[in-house]
Amino acid sequence: MNKEEAYSGEWPVKPYYKRDLAMGYAPDITPVAALNRLSAWIHHHKSLYQVLLDSGYVDRQRIFNSVQVELIFHYLGRP
Repeated sequence: MNKEEAYSGEWPVKPYYKRDLAMGYAPDITPVAALNRLSAWIHHHKSLYQVLLDSGYVDRQRIFNSVQVELIFHYLGRP
């Protein structure tokens, strides 16, 4: 991964709280609704969900690590 891939605009690849990332994807709805939407997207994209599980993701974790954020950005695009 080069620096250009690691940083693109306002959303660099770094650890994020689930809530912060969810609000980035859905800023016009409540944080709870945004979290539910992001969770639904993750579970809908079976390949994304599988690679997240392979990276150590568990549904109840509160923070996505850098690897997980990079995977989410790859599958869903940046917020």
